[in-house]
Amino acid sequence: MVVPMSKSSMPPQNLSYKFLIYGKTGYLGGLLGKLCNDQGIPYEYGTGRLENRLSLIVDIKRVNPTHVFNAAGVTGRPNADWCETHKTETIRVNVAGTLTLADVCKEHGLLLMNYASGCTFEYDADHPEGSGIGFKEEDKPNFAGSFYVKTKGMVEELLKEFDNVCTLRVRMPISSDLNHPRNFVTKIARYDKVVNIPNSMSILDELLPISIEMAKRNLTGIWNLTNPGVVSHNEVLEMYKQYIDPEFTWENFTLEDQAKVLVSGRSNNEMDASKLKNEFPELLPIKESLIKYVFKPNMRA
Repeated sequence: MVVPMSKSSMPPQNLSYKFLIYGKTGYLGGLLGKLCNDQGIPYEYGTGRLENRLSLIVDIKRVNPTHVFNAAGVTGRPNADWCETHKTETIRVNVAGTLTLADVCKEHGLLLMNYASGCTFEYDADHPEGSGIGFKEEDKPNFAGSFYVKTKGMVEELLKEFDNVCTLRVRMPISSDLNHPRNFVTKIARYDKVVNIPNSMSILDELLPISIEMAKRNLTGIWNLTNPGVVSHNEVLEMYKQYIDPEFTWENFTLEDQAKVLVSGRSNNEMDASKLKNEFPELLPIKESLIKYVFKPNMRA
């Protein structure tokens, strides 16, 4: 749910920005373009490939951006299991490509807003499920159960050396577009069976505008781009049933059963969103954000 702004209400200072966005055909990249349109922020999508340094330089010279946003990457189709059999392609984009973009941006004095993954963590003895103790920005990833996640953890560690990069850890992204196949709600609503584990998640309708504001504030370093708190699969589907489809039913299965139908592992965790909450006090807890931005706008009359 993105509320368009009229031309007369667009802040004039937005015209002093020019964003270069990578990931035009992706879930986050497409939403970023719509947000820029709604906020009156000039932007263009990059046409270069992340792993091709020269093409990135051509993009920067053509667009002359104030900030660069990277929402591109290999996630795998239909899911991350694809990466298990396409490892070199995954490395080429997620590691070599992302590092090349960060380096080119540094060379041109540009801040790179890099959308990363919070799925590099899983509950452990120091962060047990249900404890309310989340993983913080300075914590080192402890999950590499899939090759996709392994590349994300690898590149995050290397990006720490770039002082021009803002790394935004996104988890189980959800938006008000319940028809989008990459929407976590849409995905689990279509599964035959789901596990039921509390997790941190990212409500994009709330968090992507925040990420744009972070760019304007020239924030750098690692940030958990998740809503505070956790919500379980069953709680999400209960909301879906309440607001969207009263006839909806689903079935649970265990992590052990899930592992039998997946090639690679999946993480479950709670991320500590206090750093983001301190910077943006208006940030809603996950369950409130789900209702406000996702389910109420889609509620059946």
